[in-house]
Amino acid sequence: MKKAILSVSNKTGIVAFAQSLQQLGYELYSTGGTMRTLVEANITVKSISELTHFDEIMDGRVKTLHPAVHGGILADRDKPEHLEQLREQHIDLIDIVVVNLYPFKETVAKPDVTEEEAIENIDIGGPTMLRAAAKNYKHVTTVVHPADYNEVIEKLKVNQLDESYRKSLMIKVFEHTNQYDTTIVDFFKNNKESLRYGENPQQKASFVRTSEANHTLGGAKQLHGKQLSYNNIKDADAALSLVKQFETPAAVAVKHMNPCGVGVGETIFEAYQYAFEADSQSIFGGIVALNRSVDTKLAETLHSIFLEVIIAPHFTQEALEILSKKKNIRLLEINMTIDNNEEEIVSVSGGYLVQDKDNVVVHRNDLTVVTEATPTEAQWDAMLLGWKVIASVKSNAIILCNDKQTVGIGAGQMNRVGSAKIAIERAIEINDKVVMVSDGFFPMDDTVELAAQHGIKAIIQPGGSIKDQDSIDMANKHGIAMVTTGVRHFKH
Repeated sequence: MKKAILSVSNKTGIVAFAQSLQQLGYELYSTGGTMRTLVEANITVKSISELTHFDEIMDGRVKTLHPAVHGGILADRDKPEHLEQLREQHIDLIDIVVVNLYPFKETVAKPDVTEEEAIENIDIGGPTMLRAAAKNYKHVTTVVHPADYNEVIEKLKVNQLDESYRKSLMIKVFEHTNQYDTTIVDFFKNNKESLRYGENPQQKASFVRTSEANHTLGGAKQLHGKQLSYNNIKDADAALSLVKQFETPAAVAVKHMNPCGVGVGETIFEAYQYAFEADSQSIFGGIVALNRSVDTKLAETLHSIFLEVIIAPHFTQEALEILSKKKNIRLLEINMTIDNNEEEIVSVSGGYLVQDKDNVVVHRNDLTVVTEATPTEAQWDAMLLGWKVIASVKSNAIILCNDKQTVGIGAGQMNRVGSAKIAIERAIEINDKVVMVSDGFFPMDDTVELAAQHGIKAIIQPGGSIKDQDSIDMANKHGIAMVTTGVRHFKH
């Protein structure tokens, strides 16, 4: 008679699954809470102790760690000597292992969880049975996800639970145990920090540090202020990524994942002044990142407005004393090194996306003038500044900038001309030094026409549209210098 072991923390669907296995002629063995659930449902099930002839000990810590369990799971049925050894030891083969693990992740997510509670929710027997059965997938079926119960039963009914399918279940097992182990490591390394809430108060959130390098947010040294919030962390990362792109003194102000003001200068104080002037309204309550040390003079200026977070590679003691007068402001000391090996990971339903960081650097000799008019020196400098900034603005993005600062930013619109209208409307100035920057090509000439109507005389954009010539013709019509980069900077 074929045998199945069922031992699950998540009992969703287990009764129906067990009933189906029983109808298919399987003898069922179970443990603890799973066994009680099945007995209450009038399902015939035997205790693991009847299989092992060994009582559970140590409050259930040791129950499945026994040769009668693992011998029956791990035996290679293609090797006669394995089967002979089982007969000698009076051990029966196990055909199906259905296990999901103690709820460690859910336990440590509780804000008041103790280390003792966490330890008691580290599953030992479960992962061991899963890994043993998964290793022997050629002969044993392993089920770790309740979502697979119905498909397994249907395949058993028509005798189509073949080796290929068991291998797919094996992969799910090792993915599951890998995630489980990672959660344990993160908790005990104190890499997981529970946050007050996520983007909104109804959302739970935590910050899991995958790196403690001093050039990352995970390794940042917080010198002052209350705990960073979920939104603080996301905005701070956006500000940090952008300010690192500049070799000269630079200041970046961010609100809601978009830069609202970027400035460069001979000194960091001058750079901050330009960033502040770029949008003195939106910077209120924002995040400011600086790529030079904060001294007394700059600290006094920063102290004069409400900011959530200030990031810099260093704060002098005098600057720290000034800024610390505000109880809640977060002061983060972070190295400004760029790590080109960093990856971006974004979760999606049923998985996650991974990509390299968009750290491409464009130099003047990489750019192509495609119009009759050519940029002035001031326009060239503005274009190079703007091209750095546009990579951090949500698409579709249009910004206006001069050679010292952004002067207008239009972010995240569904069409490019809409972003251009916002940038123009928000612009603090438009003159011959101000250029328009687009993160993607122009599919039509309407954005160029809009730029011309407002006196913009230079544009930088990726190029590559099948209608590029229409935009070039429109630029030539109005005496606009247009430059293409050959690369784009979409940011979704």
